[in-house]
Amino acid sequence: MNEHVKCLIIGSGPAGYTAAIYAGRANLAPVLYEGIQPGGQLTTTTEIENFPGYPQGIDGNMMMADFRAQAERFGADIRFGIVTSVDFSGHPHKVTVDGEKTIEADTVIIATGASAKYLGLPDEHKYAGKGVSACATCDGFFYRKKRVAVVGGGDTACEEAIYLAGLCEKVYLIVRKPFLRASQIMQDRVMNTPNLEVLFEHNTLGLFGNEYVEGAHLVKRKGESDETTVDINIDGFFLAIGHHPNSEVFKPFVETNEEGYIKTYPLDTPKTNVPGVFAAGDVADSNYRQAIVAAGSGCKAAMEAERYLSKLK
Repeated sequence: MNEHVKCLIIGSGPAGYTAAIYAGRANLAPVLYEGIQPGGQLTTTTEIENFPGYPQGIDGNMMMADFRAQAERFGADIRFGIVTSVDFSGHPHKVTVDGEKTIEADTVIIATGASAKYLGLPDEHKYAGKGVSACATCDGFFYRKKRVAVVGGGDTACEEAIYLAGLCEKVYLIVRKPFLRASQIMQDRVMNTPNLEVLFEHNTLGLFGNEYVEGAHLVKRKGESDETTVDINIDGFFLAIGHHPNSEVFKPFVETNEEGYIKTYPLDTPKTNVPGVFAAGDVADSNYRQAIVAAGSGCKAAMEAERYLSKLK
């Protein structure tokens, strides 16, 4: 016998947990599956200083623990599990968890977030866990007083480079363009960090080392008349070049854009093309990707789910 729920939330983080808080307060008895990364991307962030209500900043794990506890206070049933397939062709919607358990849900809120992108180099797989990482705050401790490189030119790359500079002897920021895309305040912090060197107009060709990463092969001004190759000695190689939305399992039924972000209609609502299915957080946001925005969209998704259920009655 399949389990039936009023509101199923897929994914945690600010969007999922906020949706659970609002759905719980609306007596929807929400069931939330946390997914592959309980707490979402914020659990890989040391300190969050731009979320209202935390004037001194707060550790990402602690904030997500607060969100989770608040959702449980209002009756959310939070479970471990990964959604492996869905069937949104009829009503109620069918969602399979861990390839085994099927849940029938009157409404579904997708809050699966986004995952880090990689350059696509074979060496990234070769040295996975042996010097290659996509999370500076997860793995930075292992590189104390060592030399590392961060790839990227946006706010995330700058933030991770600055964080690592507080731990490491030397940090290189590898930027393929002749400028940083980051906000001005982050650019200023990078330029004022003495042991952080920005390598503008550099691309990574590969990594080298016996068992662990010992260095990187770079090319400067690729394709130009003065193109040159450069080797740097590093112990760690960190990726910070963006994310891709975790929307694959929903694509047979839910419309996405060319990058895979779930489309919503109208744009300022969490409604997808499937009635009763809503999207919140980074899985539907290629523009802002901020915790406060994700939380707000989780609120909207839960409110729309409650309205949808009211109309069904």
